[in-house]
Amino acid sequence: MTIKRFFPLRFAVLIWIALAFGFMAVTPARADSISVQRASLQADGSGWSLDARFDFDLNSSLEDAVNKGIPLYFTTDFELTRPRWYWFDEQPVSVSQSIRLSFQPLTREYRVSSGGLQLGFTTLADALAVIKHVTSWHVIDGKQVHPGETYTASVRMQLDVALMPKPFQIDAVNNRDWNLASDWKRFNFTVTERAK
Repeated sequence: MTIKRFFPLRFAVLIWIALAFGFMAVTPARADSISVQRASLQADGSGWSLDARFDFDLNSSLEDAVNKGIPLYFTTDFELTRPRWYWFDEQPVSVSQSIRLSFQPLTREYRVSSGGLQLGFTTLADALAVIKHVTSWHVIDGKQVHPGETYTASVRMQLDVALMPKPFQIDAVNNRDWNLASDWKRFNFTVTERAK
């Protein structure tokens, strides 16, 4: 009688363990990551600009995709928040910018473009060096913040598959090799004076 009771319990535990490992296997894992080495805000006359350095390597799948002419988009997000005890946190700033990395097979040139600016490079390493260093990006206008207040600044970078051509978006969502992102890097920012 004891053996018969023990067997269903043991069988249920084995099924539970098998299901738990099954769900863990289905959970998408981040193949690679981007690290935020440093981030700071610099006064620029009309507000503040972000200076940030990121570090990452393209895995073989992403490097192969670029060399086949598939553009990659790297999006940097910046947010500024201030806690308020009486209401939700204030978020005066939430901005993003995307940089496009592409390869031109005819000229054997890597191109980095953002907005109307486009730069050409002979090596992938040189092109990635520009993407990894975000500099002089105007993120805060003087009117958006108050002198004497301390805010939390947050920055991150990710490979933005949503900006890729539609056929590649489907493959990228299901392929962990295309998961390339950083965690949010947070730091305090105190407004010492109002920018003009």
